[in-house]
Amino acid sequence: MNEFNETQKNTLISMVSEDRFSTGISDKNSHIHDISCHYGELPAGIIWPESTEEVADILQWTYAQKIPVTPWGAGTSTEGNPVPTCGGLVVDCTHMDRILAIRPEDMQADVQPGVFRKELNRKTGKYGLFFPPDPGADATIGGMIANNASGIQTVKYGATKDYVMRLTIVLPDGKIIHTGCLAPKSSSGYDLTRLFVGSEGTLGIVTQASLRLTGLPAHHLAATITFPDLESACRAVTAMITSGLEPAALELLTPNLVRLMNQEKDLGLPEEPSLFCEFHGISEATLEETKQLTSELCREYDAAGFSFGMEETHRKNLWRARHEAWETIHRAHPGKETLIVDAAVPISKYPGMVLFAQAQVDESRAVGYVFGHAGDGNLHVVLVGDPENAKEWKTLEDINHHIVARAVEVGGTCTGEHGVGIGKRQFMRQEHGESLDLMRQIKNLIDPLGLMNPGKIFI
Repeated sequence: MNEFNETQKNTLISMVSEDRFSTGISDKNSHIHDISCHYGELPAGIIWPESTEEVADILQWTYAQKIPVTPWGAGTSTEGNPVPTCGGLVVDCTHMDRILAIRPEDMQADVQPGVFRKELNRKTGKYGLFFPPDPGADATIGGMIANNASGIQTVKYGATKDYVMRLTIVLPDGKIIHTGCLAPKSSSGYDLTRLFVGSEGTLGIVTQASLRLTGLPAHHLAATITFPDLESACRAVTAMITSGLEPAALELLTPNLVRLMNQEKDLGLPEEPSLFCEFHGISEATLEETKQLTSELCREYDAAGFSFGMEETHRKNLWRARHEAWETIHRAHPGKETLIVDAAVPISKYPGMVLFAQAQVDESRAVGYVFGHAGDGNLHVVLVGDPENAKEWKTLEDINHHIVARAVEVGGTCTGEHGVGIGKRQFMRQEHGESLDLMRQIKNLIDPLGLMNPGKIFI
């Protein structure tokens, strides 16, 4: 469905206001593409609700009209997760951007889904608290909940699901439900909150979330450690995790990506297989001991260079460069598109997985950058090519398929943090087997008409 008639337009405007509904081509075009290579079908219109009640009115009407609905956040997804595949109505939640409450004594915050992660942390930081999941992009909280986003600090702090306590959700037919509670723990019934976290908007729209916060770390220790080869760096990762050192972040970068970062940010980093690490501690003495243990352990794996205790400005620049790795790669290859591989494996399988991925890139003579959140077994490969060149793009898709299939074979997952969206649907049966049928039954129970974010998760 790509067009609304005048009656439908007037009905939607009456639910919000004339300035919060659009059928303009520029607004439509801005909602058919996230940062991935996936493009959707032009929607019939975009609507910007501001409250749970407005979302409920909208969904009640769209369900009665049998109109597909696609929820939208910041559009920073990498698998086409918020891209409309059947036209219809895009519900853009970015006007639902209020921080409703911060409760420092409970270490909790209540937010609408359009609140941006960085803004939440600016406000909670005044109380010495923060929301740890950090996907790099300044995503909205609603989008992070939909994808169960994580990022560089997952190894210590966990993913979004670990911080969602209570949700207000509007179901596909407009019914409002509440899940979870504000108590630190509960053994009451099915965990419906976790059902909706990571469901990618296929079961309803989150309109309010109560989040757990944690205390800002008192002290940081940042480090870069270089190795003579990729295998040594990967084996050091496994050793660091199993030794109990508890890094807050542990990132693996290959020389070609470090080279790009140096060119763009003038970081002066050795262009060798590298680990970027950060440790958080309650005192400088604790971190000094961590520094010594890390040095001793990495030397066992032939670490060639250490840089510890960098200045705050350099530390921030380093992590900013890592966060902007995708943008850096994109800018280095103008006119090209990227295919982003996202898989995760048990930590013991990580060295082999990284070497396998690098070999796939090298043997195919493709342009690709291997890196990842090594501390939690999450591997990324950013492949670069021209989608208009069928042979070249097929090579990239084959690399993606081989890497993801291998990750699932060794007990991992087809998506560590980017979600299924459009790009990973082909791997769901391989990973989940018969349990995928149960997922589909749950989808059909909650959304029997299949109108909520159609074309995602299931083929």
